[in-house]
Amino acid sequence: MKVELAQLAGRDNDTAYNLERAVAAIAACAADTQLIMFPEGHLMGFPSAQTVAQVAETLDGPTVRAVLAAARERDIAVVVGMAERDDGRFYNTTLLITPEGIALRYRKTHLWASDRGVYEAGDRYATCLWNGVRVGLLICYDIEFPESARALAQLGAEVLLVTNGNMDPYGPTHRTAIMARAQENQAFALMVNRVEEGDGGLLFAGGSALVDPLGTLLFEAGREEGQFAVELDLPQLAAARRDYRYLDDQRLKLPGEIVEHADGLRELLIPQR
Repeated sequence: MKVELAQLAGRDNDTAYNLERAVAAIAACAADTQLIMFPEGHLMGFPSAQTVAQVAETLDGPTVRAVLAAARERDIAVVVGMAERDDGRFYNTTLLITPEGIALRYRKTHLWASDRGVYEAGDRYATCLWNGVRVGLLICYDIEFPESARALAQLGAEVLLVTNGNMDPYGPTHRTAIMARAQENQAFALMVNRVEEGDGGLLFAGGSALVDPLGTLLFEAGREEGQFAVELDLPQLAAARRDYRYLDDQRLKLPGEIVEHADGLRELLIPQR
């Protein structure tokens, strides 16, 4: 599986600019690229409590439609973050968009300090089948909680796709976390981070990465913008799981109802506190 990691510097509350850059990156993908990934919240940047109502959009809004059109034009899948509006509520959301439409939606379940008061937390984890591989989405702070990736693993995830908005001085934290989440769930992990300075003075750390199912860091970007091509050797999944399976040997399972859908979507609902 060939993937391109679009490590970009977005603009907060500037959807037109961010969308233009996303569409250009999709158009620039190599002919054999199957998936391109963008950072956390790329389409709208990081709104504040004062601006989120102005910039957030529904899933059938013009910005998602434009990304879908670009995906269809290049026959490619796109993982991209947005500020989602749904019935007067706002979510930090990442989408897996294929030429057929939205294959997977994930709302960030662990809200970091700058998310609180802006977004509501999601209430479920989800995976879907894409190109014969079961994939799941996570967002930034989620990967610092082992349960998030384990929830996706319990749903059968073989590839963890992480949109990131991690800033200094926490770059090393996410480098360690993404390697651990891949190793302990025997899955590939792809993480794409933002770079340069945002509106609030945060300096985003870059370090977009690919980790194999044994926890080996196969690729790590620096701190500059770039569009990086990486390749997943999918037979490594079977090799990593040949002699033992953590999911088979673990003594405790995460609680929550698993819901199977006819289209291959699989969800784990988070129990209410």
